[in-house]
Amino acid sequence: MRGTTLAIIVIVCLAATGATGAQHRVVEPPGTGLDLPFRPGILTGDLLYLSGAIGNQPGTVEMVPGGLEAQARQTFANLETVLTSAGLGWDRVVTTNVYLADIRHFPAMNDVMRSTFPGAARPARTTAEADIAIPGALLEISMIAAAPGVTVERIQPEGWITPTSPYSWAVKAGNTLFLAGQVARNPKTGDLVLGDVHTQMRQIFFNIESLLGAAGFKRQDVASCRVYLPDARDFVDMNAVYRTFFHTDPPARATVRARLANPDLKVEVECIAVAAADGERRVVLPEGATAGRSPFSPGILAGDRLYLSGMVGRGADGWGGDVAAQTRITLERLRATLAAAGMTFRDVENATVYLSDIRFYQDMNRVYREILGEGVPARATVGTPLMTPEALVEIRMVASKAPADAAREPSAEPPAEPEDEE
Repeated sequence: MRGTTLAIIVIVCLAATGATGAQHRVVEPPGTGLDLPFRPGILTGDLLYLSGAIGNQPGTVEMVPGGLEAQARQTFANLETVLTSAGLGWDRVVTTNVYLADIRHFPAMNDVMRSTFPGAARPARTTAEADIAIPGALLEISMIAAAPGVTVERIQPEGWITPTSPYSWAVKAGNTLFLAGQVARNPKTGDLVLGDVHTQMRQIFFNIESLLGAAGFKRQDVASCRVYLPDARDFVDMNAVYRTFFHTDPPARATVRARLANPDLKVEVECIAVAAADGERRVVLPEGATAGRSPFSPGILAGDRLYLSGMVGRGADGWGGDVAAQTRITLERLRATLAAAGMTFRDVENATVYLSDIRFYQDMNRVYREILGEGVPARATVGTPLMTPEALVEIRMVASKAPADAAREPSAEPPAEPEDEE
């Protein structure tokens, strides 16, 4: 794959100006398009977002023969095609999200990832169990990589052990810090800190604050988090501790249910922090909305990048009846938050879609394609239970201002009145 030449790359240049003068480009090498509503890669200035990849034969939705190991190797090969098309290598990958259809495949996935990242240049990583949309797929992996010229630094606090699995505790790319999914582990010994969700959350936030400090960040720099809970009954207790850590202008957040790699773990928290200059970080509220009681913000604008919370299909008139209706409401809520930051769907770089039932995939896709049109970003989509039983879909997004003449154009507007997520 490393020999792929630029002569066969399909990189559609969408713009050359904007708030930072950065380009928004689609990275779509031959054989990576599957007529699904996402792009294999979106390069926006300092970061390359890679869509969730699976172990399919290039250009088809057929899985390679063999089990998890074969699919994992093909998944990384498919991701490498996109990376090399953007002129990048594995050393530029700063964070990964690994979704396993069966968490018991964790050791086999780990072995393949270890051979893919054999040295110290390993990304941050979060791993959870989730259903994969394409039949026969055993895993899905999405990535973010640093663009050429962006300084990359792996963060290893003094006295902490090197993770035994093939990932880094945190990776700094330019002014953005990507933290690996944190669990209740003593980072100086590697031992799990067992106990209830309160106990585990306190250890997790100790780890997060230590990583932020080692990288020169503070907790107020955190722009976005994702929380994975194996048991939804722990949601209230998790929130109680979470609120004490992020008690003012909390980051954007998405929270879903998912089995974790160790059955003793009750929660995993993944965060992104941005060292924005004074006055360049602010909470974004849709028009007419006020800050709610939930410990997350609808959106956080940090510098030129907007991080949106996971939103669900509950509008002014209540829950949508089916997944198509809920997808429409969810996207209108996201649109309203984008509009409050002076953005549209054309500015979205990356999205994650969580479906309470993976069989909703095609119905969600139909509405998603209708509303976003040709302006679809990179995306990962997995099936996993959500925090509210009525919720059928949750979508989180990341955006940065694209130039006015960018080709990724969304369909027309009307925003719906937003409600709180989760």
